[in-house]
Amino acid sequence: MVSNSLILADRDNIKEKLKGGLLLPLVESFYTIQGEGKNMGKPAFFIRLGGCDVGCSWCDSKESWNANLFPPVAVEDIIQEAIKYKAKSIVLTGGEPLNYPLDIFCNLLKKNNFEIFLETSGSHEFSGHFDWICLSPKKNKKPFSNLIYNLADELKVIIENEDDFLWAEANRDKVKRDCYLFLQPEWSRRDIILPKIIDYIKENPVWSLSLQAHKYINIP
Repeated sequence: MVSNSLILADRDNIKEKLKGGLLLPLVESFYTIQGEGKNMGKPAFFIRLGGCDVGCSWCDSKESWNANLFPPVAVEDIIQEAIKYKAKSIVLTGGEPLNYPLDIFCNLLKKNNFEIFLETSGSHEFSGHFDWICLSPKKNKKPFSNLIYNLADELKVIIENEDDFLWAEANRDKVKRDCYLFLQPEWSRRDIILPKIIDYIKENPVWSLSLQAHKYINIP
């Protein structure tokens, strides 16, 4: 796993380095169409933050893991880029966004009338204010607390092998009753695992299928 002194430091040191959340380690930002889950197909401005210590072997954004590679950027500058585009939806992803204090950033986004969507593994302490939370918990670093299960609007579990169905059900038992439930094939094994997911959903219709549509149509 990548050594990451920024995110492995205690939260007081993180807040000091990032001036309480006035700065964040920005990997990239871009305007595109949401490709996964309940909001698939909707336009949004994506903000990817650097830093993740979950270490999924199949992660498709491993370049974002080491936050030290991405000098902190003023959140006001990030927002100024976002307001150039027509959609008023922000998707905050990573890395793992909850590594950082997000209250200031979310408050400024709201002052600019943005709707805020969070993509998180839930592996760190919760902060910020969101209109939609997509929780994608990982077995190798489980959610920090049960709070995130109560807040999640959408549970999205990545299925790499058949054992992951048990992990999906364990997490389904923790989310609120109206939480949307999605199973998504791990991309590199999609041809093998997708038929198994389809069969599983047919037998367990509380679940729905999520596909990484952006990869099929070749957009960010």
